[in-house]
Amino acid sequence: MLEDKRCNFFEIFMDFTVIIPARYGSSRLPSKVLSDISGKTMLQRVWEQAAKSNARRIIIATDDERVASEAREFGGEVRMTRIDHQSGSDRINEITVQLLLEDAEVIVNVQGDEPLIPPEIINQVAYNLNENPVAGVATLCVPIVEIDDFLNPNVVKVVVDDRGFALLFSRAPIPWPRDSGFFKDKSSHQDLIEGFRHIGLYAYRVGTLRRFVNQPQSDLEKIERLEQLRFMSQGVKIHVETACCDVPPSIDTKEDLLNINEFFRNL
Repeated sequence: MLEDKRCNFFEIFMDFTVIIPARYGSSRLPSKVLSDISGKTMLQRVWEQAAKSNARRIIIATDDERVASEAREFGGEVRMTRIDHQSGSDRINEITVQLLLEDAEVIVNVQGDEPLIPPEIINQVAYNLNENPVAGVATLCVPIVEIDDFLNPNVVKVVVDDRGFALLFSRAPIPWPRDSGFFKDKSSHQDLIEGFRHIGLYAYRVGTLRRFVNQPQSDLEKIERLEQLRFMSQGVKIHVETACCDVPPSIDTKEDLLNINEFFRNL
């Protein structure tokens, strides 16, 4: 883990709610959130990590009774949602409406497929949003150290301004070192990488989220398939900071699931 005292500093902020959107269906890994990880479901492991954060409340949002039953079994708070939501943000917004939350309240969207998510970064992203009142959203990033990751369209990149606000998110390699000749011999340009990988962890202000879900997809969002670009198209500022500790990858494939079970066996 990265040594950084800021992770402890973020613990002073506690006025936020974690919502875990957890749908049963998954195109690449069916029933993913109920997959077994060393004797516990993925959903339970995500919930346990979130419970170590300073969130005052943790809610699992699902449209499937199988997921809800599992959550109740391990003691999680569950809220049922409609089945036709297109994204986790839409599902979370329905919960904020059910709970009559005020526009200024802070919600952290913790994905249901990150069983090793560090509670420190949940605190961090909530704290960062609270400390940046001009932002409607806060998120995190980590440095890209491998050229193959920099060129990989499945690794989302972000560029920020001098105050830490996002300028652009893209699947393309940004910022592109124009004169480097990457494609001629990428192995010789390792030291030229200055990119940052976006971490899909969000803190929203409730009012910002509600405006977001009531707007159509932006053209840029449709091209890149990145919903955060809709916020930017609406003029919403997104605060981005480097994560204060290492962030394990999410579970997207059967191979990922095998790897994380191996990780727990080796503990």
